[in-house]
Amino acid sequence: MFCVCFILKIDLSLYQLYNDIKMIVLYTRVSTIEQNPDRQLTNSKEYDYVLTDYCSGSIPLYERPKGSEIKKMIDSGTLKKLVIHDATRIGRNTLDVLSIWSDLTQRGIVIECKNPSFRNINEDGTVDKFSELMLSILSTMSQFEKSLIRERQMEGIKIRKEKGLYGGRRIGTKDSVSSFLNKKRSQSILLYLNKGTYSYDEISKILSVSTTTVTKVKKLSQMVKESSNNV
Repeated sequence: MFCVCFILKIDLSLYQLYNDIKMIVLYTRVSTIEQNPDRQLTNSKEYDYVLTDYCSGSIPLYERPKGSEIKKMIDSGTLKKLVIHDATRIGRNTLDVLSIWSDLTQRGIVIECKNPSFRNINEDGTVDKFSELMLSILSTMSQFEKSLIRERQMEGIKIRKEKGLYGGRRIGTKDSVSSFLNKKRSQSILLYLNKGTYSYDEISKILSVSTTTVTKVKKLSQMVKESSNNV
């Protein structure tokens, strides 16, 4: 009986030790698979995990392939610190960024931003009020800059239309197979399909396209290959 109790005590201690393990995670994001995240990966050996998403920042963090792994760590209580290069890595609009920042702060999980350098919780465990103000300002500025870019794009299109230079496709016309597959969006889909490690749903979320579009690109690319093989 003594031996059984002693073994049980050791097992429980190991179980408690396992559950007390807290991870420090470096999270990076770039918009496309062609972009290089190296500038966000300085001193990457200091972290337990380095997770990189290749997707648009408009996709909510926890709906991204690697972002969903962060959510699992949060829910299991194993995430101690989340390190990011800048606030736009976890969201593109102010509401999403502040929501994640507030949630992790309430859970006692540290968020450390490198550029500029600030964090939500100080070394003594107190909440850094200045960082909350800074984050709000940076997020608002980023969102404002994005809206300005859109306005300039629309103004450019309007001017080109007035000059008869805008080359948009006319209503009722269709792309040829080659022109459709040569589009940047189709080429990006093909890059992920050719890797063979991404599902249609994952590609859809990463590139912000419908699964129908992914299926169409796959089907048309196969048709082109088959026709070229038969020539």
